[in-house]
Amino acid sequence: MLFEGLELVSALATLAACLVSVTLLLAVSQQLWQLRWAATRDKSCKLPIPKGSMGFPLIGETGHWLLQIFSKIFSHEALESYLPKIQLVIQDTLRAWSSQPEAINVYQEAQKLTFRMAIRVLLGFSIPEEELGHLFEVYQQFVDNVFSLPVDLPFSGYRRGIQARQILQKGLEKAIREKLQCTQGKDYSDALDILIESSKEHGKEMTMQELKDGTLELIFAAYATTASASTSLIMQLLKHPAVLEKLREELRTQGILHSGGCPCEGTLRLDTLSGLRYLDCVIKEVMRLFTPISGGYRTVLQTFELDGFQIPKGWSVMYSIRDTHDTAPVFKDVNVFDPDRFSQARSEDKDGRFHYLPFGGGVRTCLGKHLAKLFLKVLAVELASTSRFELATRTFPRITLVPVLHPVDGLSVKFFGLDSNQNKILPETEAMLSATV
Repeated sequence: MLFEGLELVSALATLAACLVSVTLLLAVSQQLWQLRWAATRDKSCKLPIPKGSMGFPLIGETGHWLLQIFSKIFSHEALESYLPKIQLVIQDTLRAWSSQPEAINVYQEAQKLTFRMAIRVLLGFSIPEEELGHLFEVYQQFVDNVFSLPVDLPFSGYRRGIQARQILQKGLEKAIREKLQCTQGKDYSDALDILIESSKEHGKEMTMQELKDGTLELIFAAYATTASASTSLIMQLLKHPAVLEKLREELRTQGILHSGGCPCEGTLRLDTLSGLRYLDCVIKEVMRLFTPISGGYRTVLQTFELDGFQIPKGWSVMYSIRDTHDTAPVFKDVNVFDPDRFSQARSEDKDGRFHYLPFGGGVRTCLGKHLAKLFLKVLAVELASTSRFELATRTFPRITLVPVLHPVDGLSVKFFGLDSNQNKILPETEAMLSATV
């Protein structure tokens, strides 16, 4: 009897501890968003903070004028102008990866790549390489602490996040002022140009502080999730060489890759990428199985009932993207990486409205989804046509879901340079070819 009583007390204590832990977790999760506000914005910023924005007015439920601006930033014409620059950034990055004598950490390098894309292409900043590298390190410190407890103590993550924000905004202000002073020689309008000009058209000329905050938000939106998806893409191409070969065959058929192996010269175009059906299937399948974020939040506009439970008006609800993809009845063999499920013959994603939602759904779907998909498509084309790569470890790493989906060790991969016939150039051979006689 004594032991039974002790077991009961222990069980009750465990239950109470669990309830306290859940309560604390919910309370803390509500507070974590406060660092986003403090670490990314200055109190002098006058942009409205609407419901659902999580402290990011440009990313959240913005006013109509900001939505109109974003429709320009991610329009077909804007994406067409970004495309050559995105391709150049990716090509330069893959050449740098191939020149490394050792394997690279793909997830870390993908973060650098997406950061560079945001700075060079989306914002049009001409920041020197050394300064850009330093800015990336500061940005990493900012991101690493953006979900810290909002307790402003020395050496706390919150304090480090605030300090990183201050350094970042100082560097961004310098880049913005240089950009505003140098308007000659530009062959396209980047996102920051569009933001500035469209704001003036709507009688909402932005202050320097608002420009810095908006710039930081654009970097944040283009950074972590795209790096996650890029890493997942490379890992799946490594795991499924048949998929990579089928992608190369499509590139040959469309004239992007010569039958001998070397890529055709010239830049890609949006209509060319749109015609690559299998490429589209590959990107869709990567985003189905390896959605970077787990879900999203919404506010209940009117009371409704779901599976016998009443959800009151005003409540906050979370929808799970990953669980939706895992349980959607339209997908067969949900754990299998199968790009052909999105082919015209099968079209598994067409049999329902909200079975496939890697970028969210409804009127609050991700504003930058077309830019993200464009980036992933260009990366896949360049990987298939100009790169040879292999896993540098005996097995593939485990996947963690926090803060975004990524391999626990970052995915160690060795990239190789290619000769004119797309054969791998080993480091020793490369050194011999570059040596002077």
